[in-house]
Amino acid sequence: MLLGEKEMLGQQILEQACPCLDGLHDTLLFHIQTTKEAGEPYSMPIPDYQTLMLPVLRLMEDGNEHPVSEIRGLIADAFHLTPEELSQKLKSGSTLFANRVAWALAYLSKAQLLALKARGVYRITDRGTAFLKNNPPAITARSLRQFPEFVGFYNKGDSCDKEVHPSAVTVDNDKETPEEQLDTSFQILRDALSEELLQVLLSVAPAAFEQIVVDLLVAMGYGGSVEDAGKVVGKSGDGGIDGVIKQDKLGLDVIYVQAKRWGNVVGSPEIMKFSGSLTKKHASRGVFITTSSFTKDATDFVEAMPQKIVLIDGKLLASLMIEHDVGVAPTKIYTLKRLDQDYFENP
Repeated sequence: MLLGEKEMLGQQILEQACPCLDGLHDTLLFHIQTTKEAGEPYSMPIPDYQTLMLPVLRLMEDGNEHPVSEIRGLIADAFHLTPEELSQKLKSGSTLFANRVAWALAYLSKAQLLALKARGVYRITDRGTAFLKNNPPAITARSLRQFPEFVGFYNKGDSCDKEVHPSAVTVDNDKETPEEQLDTSFQILRDALSEELLQVLLSVAPAAFEQIVVDLLVAMGYGGSVEDAGKVVGKSGDGGIDGVIKQDKLGLDVIYVQAKRWGNVVGSPEIMKFSGSLTKKHASRGVFITTSSFTKDATDFVEAMPQKIVLIDGKLLASLMIEHDVGVAPTKIYTLKRLDQDYFENP
């Protein structure tokens, strides 16, 4: 199979780092999807941690010690990752690519294919060298189950000196690192809560919904307390204004609020009415909130208006309520911690 130009670049970079990389191109098939027009930039996803394991182990085949920073740099160059891709972050704040390299190294170490020789410095083991002599097509979490030490690591709570059969471990998600799985699970739970929250908002009385909106804006830091920062207008003849909230604690300016507990999409006519109400009040700022969504005409109209009108649809409304603990309550809190190397280096 002929390698593409980009694939050749990745192979050459790794071969320069370690001359004994025969057949590495079979590992570094990047699954690049080129655009139809010649000369367009390549597009590729960041490799998952399992895709990274074999290239990482191949890099170590020279028997030398390699710091993590060097490994990350060589692998990033080999896969021709862009600065934008390298800067992508997880919800926890850690960098996605660095996180995946770290877990690739961790899994290889737990299988005793690599050994940690010093802080952030790895070297291949005799087992790792022997493993590569079999020319594996890939390394996955499942393939590492042949090593009892890895099985002991994966069977959380089991002692490593306890005999564990490799078939006892199951790998539910072979693509994501444990930290990525936490992010995914968190997002699934948050999306489910968001849907549930929207259903409840659609069932409350209009006056109650208007009060919820004011409570949310106060929780976001506008004004201060509900008593002195915001009030619900919500009466006939209010000119399309459902609520008024102070922009700051001193009340130097106010923000007018329109809250629509609707199932239908909100179009530009409703936004025009709200804008007209703001004009009558000599107001320059407003927030239009709905449980549904806005048409493109509505969003285009807002962008062309001299007044500052913020549109909040149902999805964003639920997200803001969750973020600011309005109508929701925490059940469990998990704190993800990392080793503090500075503590041990500066006692």
